[in-house]
Amino acid sequence: MARAATTSDVFNAIAEPQRRDILLLLRAGERSVTEVAQELGMAQPGASKHLRVLREVGLVRDRKVGKQRLYGLDARGLRPVHEWTGGFERFWTESFDRLDAYVQDLKQTKQEE
Repeated sequence: MARAATTSDVFNAIAEPQRRDILLLLRAGERSVTEVAQELGMAQPGASKHLRVLREVGLVRDRKVGKQRLYGLDARGLRPVHEWTGGFERFWTESFDRLDAYVQDLKQTKQEE
């Protein structure tokens, strides 16, 4: 099975744990690549590479401030992930309903003993 290009697919982009860490970090506010690298304990070239991938799939935006480039989260890029996972809401709702019914049955049985 052919793999989708990482740079064009949000799911592949966030499959990398360090990219998810970067997104969590940027959720708190903009950072330079140096700050991202330092705060996550990674080499700056690696941080740059991950930021480029995240920018290309629309999860990160950047802007230049003087000589520095700041990166920030663009949560609109997560819409495909949100829509896909939202399809499982019915599954989880039904599972929790069955679990709740099971727990209620256990409580009833225990009270009757």
